[in-house]
Amino acid sequence: MDLAYTPKQRAFRAEVRAWLADNVPRTPLVSYDTREGFEQHREWERRLFDARLSMVMWPEALGGRGCDLIEWLIFEEEYYASGAPLRVNQNGQLLLGPTLMEFGTEAQKQRFLPRMAASEDMWAQGWSEPNAGSDMAAITSKAIREGDHYVLNGQKTWSTRAIYADWLFGLFRSDPASSRHHGLSFLLVPLDTPGVTIRPIRALNGKEAFAEIFFDDVRVPVENRIGDEGKGWHVAMATAGFERGLLLRSPGRFQHTARRLVALYQAHRESADRDPTIRDAVCESWMGAEAYALSAYHTVGRLAKGARIGDEASTNKIVWSELDLKMHETAMRILGARAELVAEAPEAEDGASWLEGFLFAQAGPIYAGTNEIQRNIIAERMLGLPKS
Repeated sequence: MDLAYTPKQRAFRAEVRAWLADNVPRTPLVSYDTREGFEQHREWERRLFDARLSMVMWPEALGGRGCDLIEWLIFEEEYYASGAPLRVNQNGQLLLGPTLMEFGTEAQKQRFLPRMAASEDMWAQGWSEPNAGSDMAAITSKAIREGDHYVLNGQKTWSTRAIYADWLFGLFRSDPASSRHHGLSFLLVPLDTPGVTIRPIRALNGKEAFAEIFFDDVRVPVENRIGDEGKGWHVAMATAGFERGLLLRSPGRFQHTARRLVALYQAHRESADRDPTIRDAVCESWMGAEAYALSAYHTVGRLAKGARIGDEASTNKIVWSELDLKMHETAMRILGARAELVAEAPEAEDGASWLEGFLFAQAGPIYAGTNEIQRNIIAERMLGLPKS
């Protein structure tokens, strides 16, 4: 694998680095799990879009810049290294966007993608239900067709930032006589449609990060269906592949966290070295982040030659979620009791951001399909092992 960058790639990196140096907010934005913070992040996304840096790998005609995946990896490395705000419209831009590129009609692409790139429309995800979490094939929410509309009834839960979003994408059972993976349709639902009720769910940090959504005779146009009727499982699995693979969690995010962890260890080395396993954990975290980055470049090279991300997306998901957890657990050990101080505490200092990250990292092995399910996929589909 040749890791030498071309002059064009080096010039792109320099451009991105310079723009971020001039534009990243000097004062951190309020958490996007609040109304105020959500709107601040939406405005930041608009600034990225105006600079043609929102969705760099999308075609220019659809709100992007036409970059390849190597340039996207470069952008991500520079973005996280700059300390720029987290991306608030990830569900739309990183999950639904690629799905529309692959399965959407030209009219759907033109209608949704430019507005998504500019964060004029903010998106929530509608997978999980009270009795269908990791087992997404157990979905029971119905979408019964009546003429040129579907009538939706049911409930979705754990929808990230749905209380602030404009739209939801998700799976609904369009054939009431079907079961499991069959008879599901992939629909786009405006969240201001009559019959939609959204109730917030508080996260571990007390913020309203999630929501449950109820559908009572909600009418959605058939033109909002992605892919064929009853074939939504195939579309959703492509979306899940984007979520578990490279797009949702790029290596730059974890390399930045690893660098921060090394700096934290160096700042508290005298106390941290009282436990020699802490130093080992810091080294392993840094190596893990670098290994994930190298793996990503290898994957991008394969994609450039026509390969596709398949079941190996499950290995990616396990790696980045458990790496994130390890890094934040190590930071908690370095900080000791001070790690438990919330941001408002006078002596919190740098510990508060690590606590926030630690709480969020707990969800990593759960969302995007639990790691237990991912290990089953690896065992059965990649290694050919029998079901237990």
